[in-house]
Amino acid sequence: MPSNNIIIGIVGEIAAGKGVAAEYLKQKYGAAVFKFSTSMRDVAARLYLDPTRDNIQKVSTVLRTGFGDDIFAKVMAKDAAASEAPLIITDGIRRPSDIVELAKLPNFHLLAIVADEKTRYERVRTRNENTDDADKTWENFQKDATAETELRIRDIAAKAEYTIDNNGTIDDLHRDLDAIIAKIKTV
Repeated sequence: MPSNNIIIGIVGEIAAGKGVAAEYLKQKYGAAVFKFSTSMRDVAARLYLDPTRDNIQKVSTVLRTGFGDDIFAKVMAKDAAASEAPLIITDGIRRPSDIVELAKLPNFHLLAIVADEKTRYERVRTRNENTDDADKTWENFQKDATAETELRIRDIAAKAEYTIDNNGTIDDLHRDLDAIIAKIKTV
């Protein structure tokens, strides 16, 4: 990994806009994007499990219990370190241990993306990232937010170097991301 790479870890609650931000940074800046959930989805698919949020969360919990809370952070750190991209995004930080490995890499920055609960709920229902998203009820959405995988996100987000309020338009999000990239590049 070149020493001038910028690594941005993104933390945010369900449907705050982490994936949309990562995709924008990929398209505009040529960022390499590594998602914490990719490994979990790969395991779920290999086990022929329906890719519901519940199944992905269970895979995460089982693997973290068996191999250590930092198993996915180690994967992300190795993927980031092996990348030649000038900008590297790790999408989906959820636990303090997720940051420990990444923070060891040079030029690591933590970005929190926040959005109101109702806004996030509407996004879940329209994005269909998981097979059960379109039919998600408000009660199910609120229950998802209490899962073990979601409990420490706000605490981690509070420690972020940068925070984006993503309750506005997509153009607002893009403008905020561009400003953060410009700021990081001048540091």
